[in-house]
Amino acid sequence: MMTSLRKKIIAIGGALAYPTISLSPDITREHFSGKWILVTGASHGIGRALTEKIISAGANVFLIARSEADLRLLCAKAKQMGSSADYCAIDLRDREELEQLCQKLRKTLLRLDYFFCNAGKSIHRKINDAVDRLHDYDRTIDLNYRSLIALSLAILPALKASKGRIIYSSSVSTLYPMAPGWSAYHASKSAANTWCETANSEFAALGVRVQIAYLPLVHTAMSDVNEQYKHLPAYAPSDAANILLKLAIRKNKSYKPWWAKLSAPIVHILAPIIQLYYKRMT
Repeated sequence: MMTSLRKKIIAIGGALAYPTISLSPDITREHFSGKWILVTGASHGIGRALTEKIISAGANVFLIARSEADLRLLCAKAKQMGSSADYCAIDLRDREELEQLCQKLRKTLLRLDYFFCNAGKSIHRKINDAVDRLHDYDRTIDLNYRSLIALSLAILPALKASKGRIIYSSSVSTLYPMAPGWSAYHASKSAANTWCETANSEFAALGVRVQIAYLPLVHTAMSDVNEQYKHLPAYAPSDAANILLKLAIRKNKSYKPWWAKLSAPIVHILAPIIQLYYKRMT
């Protein structure tokens, strides 16, 4: 009985916390047809769902991810739609390869309307368990933070030419007091948030906007590694892609779930109590 009731409560809570996110194909075509769009993390999860939507809308794409086979198929689909498409199969944590990519983008992208920075790495490990794992921090910083900056600097002239936008996929968890076990992930994401907010102010004179999507839980291969997350309510990649596209269409500075807008300020007031709880928990 309790199990059945618990499932019903979770289902109702999930429906409230994760309302349906819809975006009609007509609106997508209206805003993205013929536009030049750069997407990182394009081969899987949210990035894949986003890429498929903009390709169907008739966008020209430059796709970045590690899986060359998937990127090749996506570009072939875009070309069948009559759009231009190119890709680079790369591990964005590799600084030498990233620099080569940046040089290529400077030469080939003369204009760019949107940059969806979606590639990311999540690591859940307590600091005491990472004493011999400095590479945990290298990996999250290089992918979640440094690659965002490197690519943004490389394409800034192209964005300026089109008065384009950078849309960064962040995490709603960065709006709350930092939780144990997430130091590598939260440090890199929070650093990226700070850079995006600063860049949005500085790039305003160039006509370039930088927007942050504080995404809640999304069921992807990355998130489902955590057994607890697999059974929690969450968005599907298609819903998250719609969130990103809607943000790109609108003038909002950021996207935050409705419940985060209400609760995050209150939770920060209670931060000392929460930190005390975390200390006792660990």
